[in-house]
Parts: sequence; structure tokens; C-alpha cells
Amino acid sequence: MMSIRNAEHGIQALNETMIGIRRHLHRHPELSNEEFETTRYIISLLEQAGVTIIDYGLKTGVIAEVGGLQEGPVVALRADIDALPIQEETGLPYASLHPGKSHACGHDFHTAALIGAAYQLKQQEPDLKGKVRLLFQPAEEKAKGAQQIIASGALEGVRAVIGMHNKPDLPVGTIGITGGPLMAAADGLVVEVQGSGSHAAVQEAGVDPIVAASYIVTALQSIVSRNVSALQSAVVSVTKLHGGNSWNIIPETAVLEGTIRTFEEAVRSKVLERFGQVAAGVAAAFGAEAAVRWLGGPPPVNNDAGLARLGEETAAALGFDYVKPQPSPAGEDFAFYQHVVPGLFVFVGTAGSREWHHPAFNLDEAALPVGAAFFADLAVRVLEHFSAEEGAAL
Repeated sequence: MMSIRNAEHGIQALNETMIGIRRHLHRHPELSNEEFETTRYIISLLEQAGVTIIDYGLKTGVIAEVGGLQEGPVVALRADIDALPIQEETGLPYASLHPGKSHACGHDFHTAALIGAAYQLKQQEPDLKGKVRLLFQPAEEKAKGAQQIIASGALEGVRAVIGMHNKPDLPVGTIGITGGPLMAAADGLVVEVQGSGSHAAVQEAGVDPIVAASYIVTALQSIVSRNVSALQSAVVSVTKLHGGNSWNIIPETAVLEGTIRTFEEAVRSKVLERFGQVAAGVAAAFGAEAAVRWLGGPPPVNNDAGLARLGEETAAALGFDYVKPQPSPAGEDFAFYQHVVPGLFVFVGTAGSREWHHPAFNLDEAALPVGAAFFADLAVRVLEHFSAEEGAAL
């Protein structure tokens, strides 16, 4: 039997390994679908630990498995691996070596924690009641990677999928867990308002798309206040308005861009429908036309209640605090997995001073063993839960 001292030494060594992995990734960020070196690095680390790599034909990203020595279900753990096109301003000794690219969302943390979990699960492999499939997913920031993983077939046979995101406003040692909505659907939009150009001094000879577009911006605000229940939520934000190139010419067109955030599919459908109606109707009132082009983002992250309960049990057993987190209006393509199999997405407290996507974003690396232990132990608990269900059915 391993002594307590040796066990503590092993834990410390793993923690230091995860910190080293995270810092290596932090120095070498790669953008969505460009994670070639990141992919090779992850494969090398897993192969050194004897973890099985499975080729699903992905351009970037890694699929691996632990377990299978006992018959049982398959549970997936997911981490995203891509970085952002943001110039890092942390001043860290291990800051990004690639100008204009940085891990300003903490995907380096997620990847290092999942590798740590893989190492822990490998040590328990003979006792695993099934398999744990490890999804190191590319292109989350483009909301494309999860769909690439699904299309590859890597989710086939999986009973449940579990993911995490670091959370700067939660302390280290705290896990944010909830059933139901956690993160929003993130839809983008482009509205082209078509008018008729003329000299600005002879405005009656044309149809001013800038005036029409301005009224559309104002009218869109009524969608949330008049079409969404006070018990539900939605955000409609116009973030860009462009029209014209000269001070004395009424242009032909004006273009609006923005985003819609919702937490429920029914609300999402209603808001998107009303957006199109309002834009077209207001434009028509001014003699213009509005063409709406949707930039469809991920659906809402909607957690399975049963998996959330298992998550709470896991956090408690590990001695971590768990809280019901405030839902985030940010989007997450983990939601695409939840349209295929039940899923649980949690927040792991990292006590950061900056929010996601800030140039000076950083996190407390003391949260790495929290994330790794939670990932590994929850995977074991979910496997045992499904195995018990199957045994009872027999």
C-alpha cells in the first residue's frame, strides 16, 4: 500500500506537471482550427502516460480513451484547446510568444486540467466500470469545434458528456453547478437596410436608409420589453451601424450588426422571429427594405438535472464548495453536445482579476488540481451510476 507521504508526493508532482503543461500552452497559443502544435503536444503527453489515442480523422484536436478493461458505458470529458486573436498584456514570465494571440479565455487551463484528470483515471483504469472518452476540442471560439467532433463520430456510444469553464469571479475550491440553463444561445445578426440614394439637400428624391436603420435600432428594444416574459430573459444588442461615405450624400444602404442572447429555445425562437418582423416592418414604414442575415451561434447550455446532482455529490465528496451560479450570457459550443447526449457544464473557480477575453486575463493555477480531481471523480461516479442503472434493469 502506498504511504501517505508517497501519496502526497505524487499529488504534488501531478500539480506541478499540470502547471508546467498550462504554462507551455500559454506560451504557444494557436487560434481556432490552427491548433496543430497543441494537438501534437497533447498527444505526446497522453501517449507517455499510456493513454489510448483514437483517430477520428480530425484536422486538429485529440480524442483519447481510458478504461475498457471492464464492460460498461462510455462517458466523455471535454476541454477546448484554442486561443484568441488578442494581444496579451499580463506581463507574465510565460506570456504568449506569438504576437496578437493569447489564451485570454483560459482554454490552456481546461486542457491542462483534463490531462491531469486523464493521468488520474489511468491510475484507476482496472477499476473503471466502462470507458472515459477524452475530447480535446478545437475551435470553440468560432463555435465550430463541437460540431466537428460530433461529425467525426466521436460522440457515438457516449452516455453523457461533461465539460468545464474557469470562472474568475468564483474562489479557488468552488464549483458552480446547476441543472437547467447555464450559458446563453449566442446568435449574431446583420441587417442590410436598402433605401434609395440622393443628394442630401434633396432628401425627398430618395429613401434614407440611415433614418430607417435608426428607427429599427429603437424599435428592436421593444422585443425584450414586450415579447419576453418578466420571468425569462433575453438581450438584443445592436453593436454596429454603418451607412454612407460623404457628408452631403444620402446613401443607398445602411448596415446594422449585433447579437441576441437567450437561455431558452422557445424564447430564442420567439425573439428571432420578432426581430425579423420588426426590422422589415419599420423599414417598410419608411419606404425601405430590410434583409436580415443570421450568424447562428451555439444554442443555450442546458444542463441535465441528474448529472448536476451527481456533480454536487462529487464536489461534496472531494471537500469542494459548490454553488448555484449566476447564468452567463456568454455562449459556449458545448451546448451542441447536449443536443446529442445529456451533458453537464460547470464553472470552476479560478479567482481571476479580469473577465474572459480581457488582454490581461489570468487565473490562479491553484485551481488546476480542483478541476482535474472534479473531472476524474465525476467521470467515475457517472460510470458507476449508469452501470448500476443497467444492472438494475437486468
